[in-house]
Amino acid sequence: MSVAQAAYGVEKLVGHDDSAIIKQDVADYKETGDASSTMKALVWLGKNKVAVQDVPRPKILEDGDVILKVTGSTVCGSDLHLLHGAVIELNKGDILGHEFCGIVDEVGPGVRKCQRGRRYVASFQIACGDCFFCRQKLSSQCEKTNANQAAKSMYGAQTAGMFGYSHFTGGFAGGQAEYVRVPLGDVNLLEIPDGVPDEKALYLSDVLPTSYNCAHDTAIYDGDHVAVFGAGPIGQMAGVFAANAGAAKIIFVDTEPRLSVIKSRWPARHADKIEVVDYKALSFGVTTQDTVITRLKQLCGGRGPDVALECAAGEYAKGWLHWLEMLAGAETDTSEILNEMVESVRNYGRCGVTGIYVGYTNHFNIGSVMQRGIRLIGNGQAPVHKYWEDLLEQIKTGELDPLQMVSHRYRIEDIDKVYYAFEKKQDGIQKVFIETKFSLPACEGSPKLSSI
Repeated sequence: MSVAQAAYGVEKLVGHDDSAIIKQDVADYKETGDASSTMKALVWLGKNKVAVQDVPRPKILEDGDVILKVTGSTVCGSDLHLLHGAVIELNKGDILGHEFCGIVDEVGPGVRKCQRGRRYVASFQIACGDCFFCRQKLSSQCEKTNANQAAKSMYGAQTAGMFGYSHFTGGFAGGQAEYVRVPLGDVNLLEIPDGVPDEKALYLSDVLPTSYNCAHDTAIYDGDHVAVFGAGPIGQMAGVFAANAGAAKIIFVDTEPRLSVIKSRWPARHADKIEVVDYKALSFGVTTQDTVITRLKQLCGGRGPDVALECAAGEYAKGWLHWLEMLAGAETDTSEILNEMVESVRNYGRCGVTGIYVGYTNHFNIGSVMQRGIRLIGNGQAPVHKYWEDLLEQIKTGELDPLQMVSHRYRIEDIDKVYYAFEKKQDGIQKVFIETKFSLPACEGSPKLSSI
């Protein structure tokens, strides 16, 4: 470790070829921040506890760093896994948030493309730009930006570093803050053109590429019947992208109030394609009664959907057995939704998994996968760099309107309260826009600023 690194309290990140790429933020953010100036940021304080605090502003650590003044961020369903402590290696004081956009405030001496005063959206994953995966724009699998050995041991290989998502994904401070340090800014920032407001560009950071990848990677063909498990923002937009790809029927599996929210915001051009299944109104685990599986088969001619898209995550157990096993640490994720998907789709159907699964699950119906030829597809963390330019073009032309999923607008000072409201699905919250003191005036169609 060099003298400069020792002074900052950081260590080198080692890539696949053992070359140093970037420095990671440390558990105690004060060691990498500017103690002479503070900002507001959301920090993790322990299981089920987050708070907005005044913390030191970030500073340039590497030649390729960019300091962004955050003009917009949001809360993602996967942030709740952090709130609940379901993702390992979170430290008290870690700054959360992996979806954000802003204005460049400072640049390191090695930055060539990003310009001060211009607006940019950040990829939620941090990519090096030149490893085997990055050269194919598979940025979520970058080999050089996450040196965490626990991830390598658990998964067999590491994935890319991520903003605000624990030390398991590199330990980088997140963007639910007024300022954020973006490593390798020329690679991980996309300029927002003048005609596109922050409220639409922000979601290129994660939710739009993730939902598009869910449908695209699983594959949707003309006339397909598609069941979407989870009607949050990712599920909502995955359903839209599936409909755009030619699916004849989109069936959302969730419960109220989300099903009503989805129906009220569903694009008029696809009005004849949408169906909903309220899983709480059905019986569980009794094949002679009405279940999610039997209902989906009924809606799809008896055979079942051609495709099932998992957009919910494995953290939430329905039955007592999985609840007990997760509580005891015998598994990290429930297999209940996975089994519903596998058993409901037609023979040789396709099941795509986009919701967060951290580790291991029990009681998975591998027999059905093998015997019926089910394609179980891990969609992975979406490679944002592969899609975000095309999706931005769709926003520019009006073909894609991200505001259809945005239900509320709040201030950064209230984001801790937003977490708890989002957890309870309070007030029909779907996707939110979080503004800071640097935000531009709200664009046409954006929800009005709310208190919470």
